[in-house]
Amino acid sequence: KMLQRGFILFLPRLVGLLVVACCSMSIVYMLACTPKSDNQQLALPRVHSPTAKEGYEAILQEREEQHRNYIISLKKQIAQLKAELQGRTEQLKNMQNQYPDSLDIRLDHSKPEKAQANLLAFLRSQVDKAEVHSGVKLSTEYAAVPFESFTLQKVYQLETGLTRHPEEKPVRKDKRDELIEVIELAVGSLNKPDGISKAKPHVYTASDFVEGIYRTEKNRGTLYELTFKGDAKHQFKKIVLFRPFGPVMKVKNENVNMADTLINVIVPLAKRASKFRQFMQNFRETGIQQDGRIHLTVVYFGKEQMNEVKSILENTSKSANFKNFTFIQLNEEFSRGKGLDVGARFWKGNNVVLFFCDVDIYFTAEFLNSCRLNTQPGKKVFYPVLFSQYNPSIIYGHHDSIPSLEQQLIIKKETGFWRDFGFGMTCQYRSDFINIGGFDLDIKGWGGEDVHLYRKYLHSNLMVIRTPVRGLFHLWHEKQCLDELTPEQYKMCMQSKAMNEASHGQLGMLIFKQEIETHLQRQKLSSKKT
Repeated sequence: KMLQRGFILFLPRLVGLLVVACCSMSIVYMLACTPKSDNQQLALPRVHSPTAKEGYEAILQEREEQHRNYIISLKKQIAQLKAELQGRTEQLKNMQNQYPDSLDIRLDHSKPEKAQANLLAFLRSQVDKAEVHSGVKLSTEYAAVPFESFTLQKVYQLETGLTRHPEEKPVRKDKRDELIEVIELAVGSLNKPDGISKAKPHVYTASDFVEGIYRTEKNRGTLYELTFKGDAKHQFKKIVLFRPFGPVMKVKNENVNMADTLINVIVPLAKRASKFRQFMQNFRETGIQQDGRIHLTVVYFGKEQMNEVKSILENTSKSANFKNFTFIQLNEEFSRGKGLDVGARFWKGNNVVLFFCDVDIYFTAEFLNSCRLNTQPGKKVFYPVLFSQYNPSIIYGHHDSIPSLEQQLIIKKETGFWRDFGFGMTCQYRSDFINIGGFDLDIKGWGGEDVHLYRKYLHSNLMVIRTPVRGLFHLWHEKQCLDELTPEQYKMCMQSKAMNEASHGQLGMLIFKQEIETHLQRQKLSSKKT
């Protein structure tokens, strides 16, 4: 029994010893079997250890082996990169051989004459690819790059935003330097002797410059078309220059005689006799008295106010001795596209410039010249961007009286805007209009027909000249959007109506008029108290 009792007392101690022994063995095993980290440094031997020298030598050998392997790896990577670079070089050479006109522009400095010839050939290829000699077919109206127009003092720009002005004066220095350089180059080109004429040549100066247009194609360069006064009335010199992201190159130098170039102004009309009287006053002063090479075609819809319109025409004819007009009456619902199409096809004379116009338009003699200079049969059609007048009663509401019409026609941010969403006013030769197929006569009422015709021209090989002009104005009038319009036409009409009223600042003053008046009253009360 005593042995049995002793064994029972000794058993817990034995179990405890076994547990401690197992834990100790586990810890030793974990320390012995855990792998070293890659970043863990080799343990240095103790300085006073008998194997210190052998330990250092072993460590140095291992480090040397690691560096040797790293260098071998870098050499392999460099060899791979060289092989890849060689392959890319071969691909580039193959592309250059396949497309020599556009890619073979490498300059061999050992042969400067060949290098210069290669560079000149490349620059000329850029001119050929740009829309200089002929038009380029475009898918939509949004793909067309508009021109900007300029004179010696001003630049007329479309991209105005909320801070820039539609008429830039003074011109920004970098732009001014660019345009002055172009004008000087054009003058120098005009004054070069041609070696043919024996008569004393006319010496051109910058004062002979009339107007110019320019635009930049991002992957081609900048095209400039400059017009100078010619040797006689109605004669002009036109210079076309191109800057292919390099030196400016002369493309064309041609004489333009506009003495016999007739413009047929076509106006579709229904009622609105009072507006037609205002239009005829401008037409008489500008078209008949100043220009003289003009014809007027009025296409009238319905019979209401027709006799009054005919009377205005006949009175102008008698007083100004003007016989170049045609009156066409249609007994049907008004359609602007139908009226313009009928007026264009009614003409039976020689090929003529057609100016599609509206009764709310005011034009100058300068514009009529621009209309002629920017159209060419089979080559060019002209889509001017006109300046649209804001509501005079809002613009001049704080004045004692509204100025006369001529005094209102000022290109400023506060007086109007470039009507870049409108394509209704256009100049083209009758032959181009007929060949393109004319207007879509299925479009009735207001809007849509002008964009459809514009797209036709963009899809053709004709060059479309789209630029703001300083001599073409849309006079403000209250716009009525009829219920008979389609939803799309009604939306376009309302957008046009909203844009015609006033600038952002002026509309803001109207919206916050009550707050402004309240503020002024408080200011008066506080000043009386003090």
